[in-house]
Amino acid sequence: MRALCIPKVYSFLPKLSSLASSSHCRGFYGNAATSNYRTHLRGFSNEEALILRRLSEGGLVHARHLLDKIPQRGSTSRVRYWTSLLTKFAKAGYLYEARVLFDVMPERNIVTCNAMLTSYVKRRRLDEAWTLFREMPKDVVSWTVMLTALCDDGRSDDAVELFDEMPERNVVSWNTLVSGLIKNGDVEKAKQVFNAMPSRDVVSWNAMIKGYIENGGLEEAKLLFESMGERNVVTWTSMVSGYCRHGDVHEAYRLFCEMPERNVVSWTAMIGGLAWNEFYREALLLFLEMRKDLDAILPNDETLISLAYACGGLGAGFHRLGEQLHAQVISNGWESVDTDGRLAKSLVHMYASSGLIGSAQCLLNESFDLQSCNIVINGYLRIGDLQRAQTLFERVQCLHDKVSWTSMINGYLDAGDVSRAFDLFHELHDKDGVTWTVMISGLVRNELFAEAASLLSDMMRHGLKPLNSTYSVLLSSAGATSNLDQGKHLHCVIAKTTACYDPDLILQNSLVSMYAKCGAIDDAYEIFSKMVRKDTVSWNSMIMGLSHHGLADKALSLFKEMLDSEMKPNSVTFLAVLSACSHSGLITRGLELFKAMKEAYSIQPGVEHYISMIDLLGRAGKLREAEEFISTLPFTPDHTVYGALLGLCGLNWRDRDAEGIAKRAAMRLMELDPVNAPGHVALCNVYAGLGKHEIEKEMRKGMGVKGVKKTPGCSWIVVNGKSNVFLSGDKSACEVAQTILPIFCSNRIFEEEEKVLTLCHC
Repeated sequence: MRALCIPKVYSFLPKLSSLASSSHCRGFYGNAATSNYRTHLRGFSNEEALILRRLSEGGLVHARHLLDKIPQRGSTSRVRYWTSLLTKFAKAGYLYEARVLFDVMPERNIVTCNAMLTSYVKRRRLDEAWTLFREMPKDVVSWTVMLTALCDDGRSDDAVELFDEMPERNVVSWNTLVSGLIKNGDVEKAKQVFNAMPSRDVVSWNAMIKGYIENGGLEEAKLLFESMGERNVVTWTSMVSGYCRHGDVHEAYRLFCEMPERNVVSWTAMIGGLAWNEFYREALLLFLEMRKDLDAILPNDETLISLAYACGGLGAGFHRLGEQLHAQVISNGWESVDTDGRLAKSLVHMYASSGLIGSAQCLLNESFDLQSCNIVINGYLRIGDLQRAQTLFERVQCLHDKVSWTSMINGYLDAGDVSRAFDLFHELHDKDGVTWTVMISGLVRNELFAEAASLLSDMMRHGLKPLNSTYSVLLSSAGATSNLDQGKHLHCVIAKTTACYDPDLILQNSLVSMYAKCGAIDDAYEIFSKMVRKDTVSWNSMIMGLSHHGLADKALSLFKEMLDSEMKPNSVTFLAVLSACSHSGLITRGLELFKAMKEAYSIQPGVEHYISMIDLLGRAGKLREAEEFISTLPFTPDHTVYGALLGLCGLNWRDRDAEGIAKRAAMRLMELDPVNAPGHVALCNVYAGLGKHEIEKEMRKGMGVKGVKKTPGCSWIVVNGKSNVFLSGDKSACEVAQTILPIFCSNRIFEEEEKVLTLCHC
């Protein structure tokens, strides 16, 4: 796949510009000035137009006279001509006139009847179609047309009944029923009909393959594909599309390369599959290959929509690609393929995603629609322009569109304006699960954990079932606050209200992470071990949990299991195992893993990995080696690096090199961040450990002069559902005792004041 990544992506621009144009457009959103009637008449001869006018005016005698005046042909030729004229009128939208023509025809045959019946069905005039069907002579085509009508109307059971009554069937009839059942979601019944077919053609196989793919049955589609004797371009394209839909782009591309022939739909399926799976660069490059192979064929609307999505996906750094694409859409007249407005919307999305929100706004102003409006609102919110987002939102606020309202609620929450977000949330009628989840998630992001939990209760009282993402957000909240009771309560609610072990991977990962962060590492491992499917996040959550609990051997053992299961580790995995080695003094193992990360797995270490290595050396008492390691870093160390080294000097103040290293680290830290409070305190601790209290005193005095103040340590404990928060130095011993002693002591001990005081000092 990556072989497609030839270096010069911008070669897309000149080649796109050189494409030949068959027509010219004055603007993307042009309007035809001619009326439908005149446009339709333009396609008729004078004789046909006169007949149409007489039929429309009710001049049946005159119309019949005109038909009789048509130059004499054989009887068959005359009927064929009248039937062709009927079809022509119906296709042009003159269904009434087509029916009048049908009634006044001097002669008709079964082909004429089928043409009239088909015209009714195509215009979804099912009642008239049924009436005609009952009265007319019928052949297999007539029955098949009515079968199509019932399937298109969603009446699968009636279609099956009609099929059973058919006196004669052909392969087209069978294919129509199979396709109709699939279209209406009854794949199992379609499979039964497919298996019962006396003979099949390639259309039969293609219909069944497409049905499986559209309903998540890729494996079944694959079996059918492999057992087919004859395949055509539609067969191959369906499988390529299916693999892309399933996320297996590499297999899709392998099949695409094996295709014996391709058309614009095949190329578009592969280009779209790459774009929707975030292979944006490859999608654009494949389009260039398409132009080489199909130089005379223009892209269709789906091709252009996929290209616009790919240009937007590349981000602001490639915004010129999007501008060039839009220019070529206009200059080549490709906007003519935008029959439903989806291309215009994709261009709005492209500009908004590329950071060219002004261009997106201009397109929106030319052709305003709600979906594009929501895209632009989200574009403004992404760049933090809440005011313009609000102005645009006010244009659609009265529509109470949930997407618009939810976007604005999320925007206010991101900006920290919880009050305004709540106002909008309460004003919105008919809130759905997504809106509730956005509100709950926003409260968690703003550290209003209790309010978020309360809102979940409100959501359930309103009769709405929480989404898995709702639970996932709240489980993260419980883990962040180490609120094990809340986490267990949520776990119970999940087990009762959802198929928790459905399994939803994200939800299970959230449970593992929550229990690990709350200290219940055994519960976390129990859930992890029962997971049917695990991804990298699952392994990382469990390894990190074991690491934070000082269980280095188990963390490293689990890491080995992960590698044995052929799951590829990522940067987070290595951060977890390096942390485990650091807290357990496994220097050699830590150095080996750090080396393997770069050489064996080609993962570039981040700042956090280097800090973990500094921590590994420092905790083992190797301060000098840690300082030397910093001097070899491939980037300029920032305050976090020197802060980590200084903190380690505080832990190892007995080391003979501690004072010198601490001074050098502190000097660099103060240069980078003069008011870094933890750094000042760490240096004070070094001097205190060395017994140099005068220097320590002077430093603390200097902190006061400079206004450097360390944020006090914070801890909390949940009693009877209420979180009790303690800041360092803000609670008396008695107040603390009154809160925590009932948890650890019996009532008899608590009632004895003397023992209370004794326990306070423990």
